Formats: sequence, structure tokens, C-alpha cells
Amino acid sequence: MRIGFLGVAHLHAWTYMDVLKTIPDVELVVVAEPDAALGEKAAQQAGAPWTPSPDEALRRGLDAVIVASENAHHPRWVEAAAAEGVAILCEKPLATDEDGARRMVDACRRAGVILQTAFPMRYSTPVQRARDTVRSGALGRLGAMRGTNRGRNPGGWFVDPALSGGGAVLDHTVHIIDLMRWFADSEVAEVYAEIDTRFGDLRVDDCGILILQFANGVTATHDPSWSRPASFPAWGDVTLECIGTDGSVAVDAQAQHLHWYQSSAGLRHVPWGDDPDRRMIEDFVRCVREGGAPLASGEDGLAATKVSLAAYESARLGRPVSLG
Repeated sequence: MRIGFLGVAHLHAWTYMDVLKTIPDVELVVVAEPDAALGEKAAQQAGAPWTPSPDEALRRGLDAVIVASENAHHPRWVEAAAAEGVAILCEKPLATDEDGARRMVDACRRAGVILQTAFPMRYSTPVQRARDTVRSGALGRLGAMRGTNRGRNPGGWFVDPALSGGGAVLDHTVHIIDLMRWFADSEVAEVYAEIDTRFGDLRVDDCGILILQFANGVTATHDPSWSRPASFPAWGDVTLECIGTDGSVAVDAQAQHLHWYQSSAGLRHVPWGDDPDRRMIEDFVRCVREGGAPLASGEDGLAATKVSLAAYESARLGRPVSLG
């Protein structure tokens, strides 16, 4: 299988490269990245040639691509890949606006190609066990959920609204909304959000709180804030508590780690559990080879993006916003 990268600005691209190099019969063919310094560095790690042009990369007979560019460029490169009949794994959020996300989904549907959204937390074993508990009926009727995806400000293009489309709320809401939709088997009907910039001098938001009403009556809250300092010992934070009429279950997807104390670096959390990124990439390769459906589709990415954008609209208006 011949796979290329269209953009490597997203920090997860480097992990995906490392995983792909370990999968049998997968060839990393090309790294396309307009930033020459970044592209050459990525090409060295990938062991593949670099080109500044994603259009040129798509002429190299690829079976699949991973789009890991800045958010604003996702629609252009996904539509171009779909036109070439190439399967696509696209980083989240799918796009910076609903129109762009819809164009991506529609283009891939018309071309009959896979569009998978990079939602690796669906591949977390603790998350999957918690979902199985909820969907089994063991909690009775699901009534409420409480999620968090707090983290550090990633800086760089993530804080440039022209490239990112938004700050912490767009960056860190989509993962948890996707899990909530997956657990509740229902769509978000209404969003109320308060959003601000409190932790840095930024042109984008770095904190917020969302209150969500699902179509099936479930109420949920979510904290997507970049509220952790640079010295915090762990990058990730994905927690979800589900409360039903007969019980509750809570999952901390990043809790599988050791504490590592080092005089030069202080405390660090070193993961030891399964690797959702690896499982996601392996599943993408399997879907391309066998023609199956990915665990998180382009439609899932579109739905999560819509909720995130509705949160911004709610904060702007100062009232709840309904999703059609």
C-alpha cells in the first residue's frame, strides 16, 4: 500500500509516520508540506521524499493519504485527494467551518472513497469498555455525561485563527463530543457555551465550558480548556463520566502511566497502556485494504465540528443555540 502525507503541521503527524513504518507492506511514498524546513525534517523521519506541493504528491500513484496540515487547508486537500480516488484519513477538526466540512464529506461520498476522521480515542481500550458498559444497559437509562479534554496551549499555528479556525474550544471539543455522541447514540440538539481567553495573550480562545442537550434527553457538560501550564507532567486529558438511572461509570483514558521523576525535567507521566494512535492507523490501513468502514467517519467529524462551531455562536450571542 502506497501512502503519502498532505501536510505535516499537526503534531500527531509524526506519531502516524512512526506507526506506518512498522506496518508490513506499507510504503511511505511522499511527504507534501509547503514549509520547506518542516517538510524536509518530516521526510527524513518518514524515509520518503519531500515535495512542497500536495497536488504533485497526488500524482504519485497513492492508495491513501493522511491530511495533517493546518485546519484551514483540510478541505482543499481532501477534495483534491477524493478527485484522485484516494482514501483519506484527516486530522481533526475536519474543517474550520461547516461548509468546508460538508464539502469534504460530499466529495468523498461522490468519489466513493474512504474519509476517516482522526478520532483516536474511539480506539482506547478503557473508552471502549466504558462505552460497552453504557450501551449494555447496565447503568439503566443514561441521563447525564461530564467530559474534559484539558491541555496545554500548543502554540504555533494553533493560535493563528486564520489557520486554526479557533482556539481551545475547536481544538479540544471535537474529541469529547465525538465520544459523547458515540456513547449516547444521539445527536446534540442544543449547545450553551461560555468562552474566553484567560491563560495567555492570544488571538484565540483558551478556555470555555459547554452545556449540551442531546436529542434523546441526555444532558452533558464539557471543559475543553488549554488550562494546564507548560510544566504539567502530561500532555493529554480525556475523561468522561456517564450517569444513569441505575449507576455510573467514569473513564480516564490517559491514566495508564507511570510517574517518572528526573532532576532536569521534574515529574513526567510515561504511558504504558495501549496506543490509540497506533490502533487507529492500523484500522485505517485495514479499511483501505479490505474496503471496510472506519470506526470514525467523515460524517462523525462533521457532526463534532458543527457542535464546536455552535458553541462559538452561543458564546457570541449569550444564549443557547439549536442545531438543525
